[in-house]
Amino acid sequence: MSKVSTTTVQEGCGSSSDTPSVKDLVKILFGGKRFGNPVDEVWTNLFIGDMSVANDRYSIWKLGITHVLNAAHGRQHCLGSHTFYGSTVDYHGVPADDSPSFDISLYFYSSADYIQDALNTADARILVHCAVGVSRSASLVLAYLMIHHHYSLLDAITKVKEHRWIFPNTGFLKQLRALDKKLHTKKQEKREGSHALYYGYEQIVYLSVGIPHVVSSHLSLSCHSESSPEESHLP
Repeated sequence: MSKVSTTTVQEGCGSSSDTPSVKDLVKILFGGKRFGNPVDEVWTNLFIGDMSVANDRYSIWKLGITHVLNAAHGRQHCLGSHTFYGSTVDYHGVPADDSPSFDISLYFYSSADYIQDALNTADARILVHCAVGVSRSASLVLAYLMIHHHYSLLDAITKVKEHRWIFPNTGFLKQLRALDKKLHTKKQEKREGSHALYYGYEQIVYLSVGIPHVVSSHLSLSCHSESSPEESHLP
């Protein structure tokens, strides 16, 4: 399949700087309609589903699924594998347990990149699933929205819950909170770095046009102005 560049209007919606506590997140997740369809489209061409859909190759074909990310790879009742789907479906397995002690964060970035690569493929549709389609698979999709679309954790949960009820276990929520804080810190550092770069550039511009009283503490630059003494003391 050929790769295409995709820019979605949904991208970059996250702006929350404070990460809710696990207790607050549980309250948010618990609300609304509980359980529902075996599979739901939660983002353009991105589906979350359970094993009943994933184990049914006819359903996969009917949905037009071209990529499968199995968040319960090798676990009981989840049949997914390269052999099971054949050459028509690209398969990626994550051997996660739905246990609060399992470190699913080890797979956040690799899974997010796999989802993004799939969605950048022309006419592709990806199913992310686990056994029930509410915890492991949902956690990986939330991480994807946070990493590649700059959503905060709260905004990502809100977005997915518009289409499907999800409920990552408390251990996964702690790991998603840690990711949220990490990404927010990176965003802040990038913003501060951009400001510092602009400030340094601004001083270089001042020096280059002959305003010698503007001197950068970070640059060993000297400038001799041809202006009059009066002009050199302008505020």
